[in-house]
Amino acid sequence: MTKIFLVVVVGVFIAGCSSTKEVTTVKKAVSSNNKNETKNKDEALDHFINGSVLEAKGEYAEAILEFQDALRLDPAAGVYYALAKNYMIINKIPLALQNSKKSIELSPEKVEYYDLLSDIFSAAHQYDSSAAVLEKIIQLDSTQINSYYKLARIYENSKPLQAIAIYNKLTEIVGPEWNILIRVAELHENLGNYDESAEALEKLLTIDPSNVVVEKLLSEVYTRSGKIDEALKIINDIIELTPDDLDARERKAQLLIKKSDWAAAADQYNYILEKPDIPLDAKIKVGISFFAQSFKDSIMLGYAKKLFEKVDKDTTDWQVKMYLGAIDLTEKKDSTALGYFDEVKTLTPENSQAWSQLGGLFFDNRHYDEAITVMNEAYQLFPQDFVVNLLLGLSLAQKNRHSEAVEYLKTAIDINPNDINALSAYGYSLSQLKENDEAILYLKKALAIRPDDVNILGTLGLIYDALKMWDECDSTYEHALKLDSSNATVNNNYAYSLSERGERLDAALDMVKFAIKKEPENSSFLDTIGWVYYKLGNYEEAKSYLEKAMKIGGESSVMLEHLGDVLFKMGKKDVALQLWQKAYKLDSSNTDLKNKIEKGEI
Repeated sequence: MTKIFLVVVVGVFIAGCSSTKEVTTVKKAVSSNNKNETKNKDEALDHFINGSVLEAKGEYAEAILEFQDALRLDPAAGVYYALAKNYMIINKIPLALQNSKKSIELSPEKVEYYDLLSDIFSAAHQYDSSAAVLEKIIQLDSTQINSYYKLARIYENSKPLQAIAIYNKLTEIVGPEWNILIRVAELHENLGNYDESAEALEKLLTIDPSNVVVEKLLSEVYTRSGKIDEALKIINDIIELTPDDLDARERKAQLLIKKSDWAAAADQYNYILEKPDIPLDAKIKVGISFFAQSFKDSIMLGYAKKLFEKVDKDTTDWQVKMYLGAIDLTEKKDSTALGYFDEVKTLTPENSQAWSQLGGLFFDNRHYDEAITVMNEAYQLFPQDFVVNLLLGLSLAQKNRHSEAVEYLKTAIDINPNDINALSAYGYSLSQLKENDEAILYLKKALAIRPDDVNILGTLGLIYDALKMWDECDSTYEHALKLDSSNATVNNNYAYSLSERGERLDAALDMVKFAIKKEPENSSFLDTIGWVYYKLGNYEEAKSYLEKAMKIGGESSVMLEHLGDVLFKMGKKDVALQLWQKAYKLDSSNTDLKNKIEKGEI
């Protein structure tokens, strides 16, 4: 017993000694490693601090070098984050992305690291990825107000309803807040949700009840939603507090016009004009506003005249004379109108823009005769003005006075060789004068500048059709429809071309039906569908549409000839002959029509 015990004790001791020696060795190694690690961390911290100082100075490239040194010594999440931030600042997005993701991998709980990643994705225009990161932030910490803002702004363009929902959530968190409510109001307005937009603006007014800008915005929203009385009430409140708010009075005038209360609207404008401190330009602008409205409602012309006459008493300004002349011109008082224009020329104004504005108003509202008169007067003053020549040429072309139009359109091109409108209009007028080779040349110049202009392609298709260049005609029309399949004019013209050739009549019928659906009162379109039905042998439908075309657009040589052909096929040969003869009086150059009359048959 005793011997065994002694042996065991000795064994334990020996083992203990041996173990103690081994542990001591390990401790020394660990101690050494800890010292190295501590040293590395200290050096890394020095580099990190240096980098932060350089970053604060805006020396981002140098800061990155310091952060890279810190990273080699201590690959910590914060260093990756600092590198990502600086790489983003110098627009090295891939490196910023790489380091940002690494920082999150090491510290997935750090919200600011995710925030940087979302900014980097936004900088790279990867908005869906940025939104996903922001949603992750909100999931981690629902109090991150800035993340809600950023997410809503991203969704504004692509998912406006979601943006509104996020803004509404923000309102629940922070209460009614100006920036939020104004964004909600704008988003709802863009979506056509005027009631919701008005609600947001009304909340804004609870924050700042006397904010006139918001009140005017709310009146606009009410106006767009058809709540004219509500809009008028707001504007009246503004005017009551600030009677000399001329913008508010003009808004009131426009609202009164919508209510057809012309006299009350004119009173508002008269108030504006009577203010002694109102600049002359502002007074003229008021008169022009009424004159422009007169194209939509002729009643406004009388008010415009009174307004300009009121201004004319206190000034000899040439613009006032010019618009008084324009009003007389509209009223067909040509001699007094030209008298005013002579006064304008005597005053020798240097500004061609006012003339162009007036001519443009007439042209845009299809008062081509008046536009021609005005621009002829302007041409005497400004023969080398691009806009004057262009408007005069365009107006003449609209009246089919192409031999006159080409002179001014060519001058416009000489002044501005790259203007699409001048090139295409000149090409069209040349085509109407049968100068087709020259017309094609100018239209191709226009297409070289704007290859996908459907209107130019449509004009070129017409010329190819007139030249019987069927392959070029079809490919041009088909290219135009590929670019814009909803273009009513191209659909109609292609249909007419096919019907004249007697080709693909079912397709032609579909195209012209589409055109008429878009413009049911277009007499040219109605003539085309009548002619397509004629080619299909459906004479009753053809007769119905051709008669409607002439009722709307008046009698033309082409329509009369078409209707005569239809009636001839229906057995009404005497009536057909009368229509052909009538058509020939309108266009004696039509040899085919002359042959029909001489033969008494098609």
